[in-house]
Amino acid sequence: MLLQGKKALIMGLANNRSIAYGVAAALKAQGARLAFNYVGDAIKKRVEPLSEELGGEFTFQCDVCDDAQIENAAAIVKEKWGDLDILVHSVAFANRDDLTGRFIDTSRDGFKLALDVSAYSLTGLCRAFEPLFTDDASVLTMTYHGSTQIIPGYNVMGVAKAALEASVRYLAYDLGPKGVRVNAISAGPIKTLAASAVSSLKDIFNMVESNSPLRRNVTTADVGGVAAFLSSDLAHAVTGQILYVDSGFSKVGATA
Repeated sequence: MLLQGKKALIMGLANNRSIAYGVAAALKAQGARLAFNYVGDAIKKRVEPLSEELGGEFTFQCDVCDDAQIENAAAIVKEKWGDLDILVHSVAFANRDDLTGRFIDTSRDGFKLALDVSAYSLTGLCRAFEPLFTDDASVLTMTYHGSTQIIPGYNVMGVAKAALEASVRYLAYDLGPKGVRVNAISAGPIKTLAASAVSSLKDIFNMVESNSPLRRNVTTADVGGVAAFLSSDLAHAVTGQILYVDSGFSKVGATA
């Protein structure tokens, strides 16, 4: 097994269709130990049964917009495990109103919220967990092609993902001297709860299935497989990268 005994913290599990679930399942299949966060009691009711299903060792509350809760999360992980091998950041949010209409109409508060939750939270988590990272730790986050290309309806989330990808590069530079690797997976569209807020989702699914080199959409298991690779020693020299898992759609310049 690639990850036997490795300790992996999964931030952002929502349900069994989420990318975080696919990643957690793949890491578990490769021998990793798991822990999960939740935000509030409503999410806790969904996360705890999933944690039990996946063999998670503990769960805890952590709102990534709250520095005190992030610091407390690091303290909990230190108490339970002592150190951390894998941090998975699968967290993003924007107001639904800011994912409709024109990007130019994004509110100031909506812009701040999207950037805070979807981009800055990775930096906040890395800072808090830096003392716990093992010398060969892996940090993973999830992004999307809307960071570099116009995806109608993605709007402010595209801007947030662009900031997230830039953060990956700078965090990779900062944490690299210790051997900690920081990468992002840019997954193709997947029918998750978060993706349902993007108005053009159905059209995008059809485009990927019809025009990608593999002629199919991707699954959470596809993303999980790449996450397991990036978390393992097989990716020992891979850092600061944005790896696309999208059936090759991002490389298609024109449809047939």
